[in-house]
Amino acid sequence: MLTGKTALVTGSTSGIGLGIALAMARQGARVMLNGFGDVDGALAEVRAFDPQALHDGADMSKPEQIEAMVQRCERELGRLDILVNNAGIQHVAPIEKFPVERWDAIIAINLSSAFHGMRAALPGMKQRNWGRIINMASVHGLVASTEKCAYVAAKHGIVGLTKVAALENATTGVTVNAICPGWVLTPLVQKQVDARAAQDGVDQAEAKRRLLGEKQPSMQFTTPEQLAELALFLCSPAADNVRGVAWQVDGGWTAQ
Repeated sequence: MLTGKTALVTGSTSGIGLGIALAMARQGARVMLNGFGDVDGALAEVRAFDPQALHDGADMSKPEQIEAMVQRCERELGRLDILVNNAGIQHVAPIEKFPVERWDAIIAINLSSAFHGMRAALPGMKQRNWGRIINMASVHGLVASTEKCAYVAAKHGIVGLTKVAALENATTGVTVNAICPGWVLTPLVQKQVDARAAQDGVDQAEAKRRLLGEKQPSMQFTTPEQLAELALFLCSPAADNVRGVAWQVDGGWTAQ
């Protein structure tokens, strides 16, 4: 399905990003990973399907490194057809106690990095008249939760940025869409499960049940694999006219 295409997935050494990178490699895409953590492990998994997969360690808070990563992808893999802006961090605190440096970091990595990646990738996509930009937003791009001011602001920004880019490219072969997951059991969310278990004095299973019960009516986590399948659909010809959507995968969270 994606043979001959090249994908760059940011924040793809674990969790949602790795799930999407693996799915695209399985479908024949050449893949460039990005992120910290277990780089060798992530590369090994993806290279089982794309033996020439690459990793770029660009710091997603640094515009010049993001631009250099896109240029490297085009130079070493020949092109950049699919950009998945997935990198993200989190911090939880009330607004009046929210550290300024954490606000700046979350806005930079969760929002501005997508702008810088798109700005660098769009010229090549438009020249070839085919491209897919998938911005990993969140249910928090559509609704809010307390103590997550920077994350909610960034994800709302991602949804707006997605709509603008979709409109600007509406008559081209480049589509821009956002995916808005609810609870996905990624390393980021596992930290919140751990915190809930410690705070409430309960085991992991009960902490997960309480976390889901507050927001997600389905009472089940979305999986990275499910999100990856949606990303593949957005790359398919069936999605040629899907433009500027913020697609909820949230177990009914925003239906309430």
